[in-house]
Amino acid sequence: MLRDQYVKTGKIRLAYVNFPLAMHAHAFPAAEAAMCAGAQDKFWQMHDALFSSQHGWEDLPSTGAVFDSLAQSTGVEMTRWRDCMKSGKMRALIEADHDRAERAGASATPSFMIGNKLIAGAQPLEEFRKAIDSAMVRNRQQ
Repeated sequence: MLRDQYVKTGKIRLAYVNFPLAMHAHAFPAAEAAMCAGAQDKFWQMHDALFSSQHGWEDLPSTGAVFDSLAQSTGVEMTRWRDCMKSGKMRALIEADHDRAERAGASATPSFMIGNKLIAGAQPLEEFRKAIDSAMVRNRQQ
C-alpha cells in the first residue's frame, strides 16, 4: 500500500487537510469530532470510525449520540473530547484547512495534493505512484 511504501519509510509526509462540504449537513461536526480526537492522538481512529459508519449517521437530524459513541470506541478521554466539541476551538483550524484546500484548487472530496499536482477523486494506485515518484524527482532536482 502507498502508506507502507512511502509514508512509513519516511520518503514522503502525509498531511490531512479538512475540507467539509457545505452540502453535507454533518461534515463540519464530523471534522470537529475527528480533530478533537486528534487532540488526544486519536485522529485516525476517529476519522476511520466516522467514515466507516457514515451511512448510519449522515441523514440523522442530530449526530451527537453517534459521535459520542464513536469517540468512546476510539478510546478518547470523553470529558476532554466533549469539552473540545462544545468549545468550538477546532473551528478556526478546520476553516483554515478548507480555505487552503480551495486555494489549491480542491472542489470535491477526496482530493489529493501531491507536490504541485492536484488529483481529484478516487484514482488507481498507479496514478498516485506516478505523481509521488514525479514529485520526489522534482524535489531532488531543486
